[in-house]
Amino acid sequence: MVLDRQGYDDLVMYLTQNLALFEKPGQIKPGAPTVLELIEDVIAENVMLLCEQHTELNTEQRSQIVREVDGIVYDLQEVLSSVTNHTVTVEQHAFIDEFAGLVKNLFDSAVVESA
Repeated sequence: MVLDRQGYDDLVMYLTQNLALFEKPGQIKPGAPTVLELIEDVIAENVMLLCEQHTELNTEQRSQIVREVDGIVYDLQEVLSSVTNHTVTVEQHAFIDEFAGLVKNLFDSAVVESA
């Protein structure tokens, strides 16, 4: 659906260009989650929103989205493996929110194109 598209390649490049955010210390809010917890939570929220917005999706399409999102989260874990258990900084939180939104946008576009 999206993993084989140019948009996903661009998203991976965007992540690569912003890796420095995960290599430097920053401000941490009290009670902040780990990098991995935040990635999983924010991506899951965006997938639920995607499915709520696209009620025309059948079970097979929803399953495909979940499988591909699992692959995206796995890719993020691999790239960020050295920091996934670190508490997320404010800057990292903002980036992860934006990244998850971009992932949702990829799926939104793919759903619209397949309709």
